[in-house]
Amino acid sequence: MKRLVLIDAHAVIHRAFHALPPLTGPGGQPVGAVYGFTSVLLKMLRELKPDYAVATFDHEGPTFRHLAFERYKATRIKAPDTLYQQIPLVKELVSAFGIPVVEKQGYEADDLIGTIAAQVRARHPGVEIIIVTGDLDTLQLVDAHTKAFTMRKGVTDTVLYDTAAVRERYGLMPRQLVDFKGLSGDPSDNIPGVKGIGEKTAARLLARYGTIEDIYRALKKRRLDAKPGVLAALKVHEADALFSKTLATIDRNVPLSFLLESARLRKSEAVTGSIRAALGRFGFESLLKRMGADGS
Repeated sequence: MKRLVLIDAHAVIHRAFHALPPLTGPGGQPVGAVYGFTSVLLKMLRELKPDYAVATFDHEGPTFRHLAFERYKATRIKAPDTLYQQIPLVKELVSAFGIPVVEKQGYEADDLIGTIAAQVRARHPGVEIIIVTGDLDTLQLVDAHTKAFTMRKGVTDTVLYDTAAVRERYGLMPRQLVDFKGLSGDPSDNIPGVKGIGEKTAARLLARYGTIEDIYRALKKRRLDAKPGVLAALKVHEADALFSKTLATIDRNVPLSFLLESARLRKSEAVTGSIRAALGRFGFESLLKRMGADGS
């Protein structure tokens, strides 16, 4: 089976930046996040052996979620400028590997991943998809043919999530994770959820009833098995629950057209030379030694 890797580049960059100590390149520019990203990239190429790869990036400026909810991600502390200075360097590094970069104004990298995955699933059902990410937001996309390769600690301790692994962690199916966030919220993205309902209660309700909509159908028919405080919270915050679910849902219909062949990884002396040259420019001597003869 052919394998496509979709890289959530911003998530990996942020994870690498915060996990590793500051590092400067030969020209004095900060490259710690670039180093961590490259380490993950080499590990991914070595362990997953993809046939195709794409790197998705968040676009500068507000997304459709910010337009719908002004305080979306408003509680996040802005990362230092030294992180943002490294994003163009990561793009340069990714291009050296022959991996295309995809970004689109108004959308997050997760939405591009969801859209590309949906298009590939429709046109190339025999291709396996693995999402490489630094957070767990894309676990909602996991299914029988889609897995998520993410960092558990730092950038070297990784885990591959399939449907069974998601169920083991949350007690829910991957598709229910948007309902989970709709009820319990997500402080990291400032998604409100239902005030008074925590993760355990949200997971228990969803395990029994399925979706937020199903929970509210049962509530309105007075068939919802829950404590009085939970019933009261749900009644007051129905709009918040449904809106939070919408904010948490990855858009799989971004207006872009993806051609699988454009993401084919090619092994050649020219590509290997390009990779080695990029690693040399950044001063990544240890990664040069780690590279195989084929550039992985």
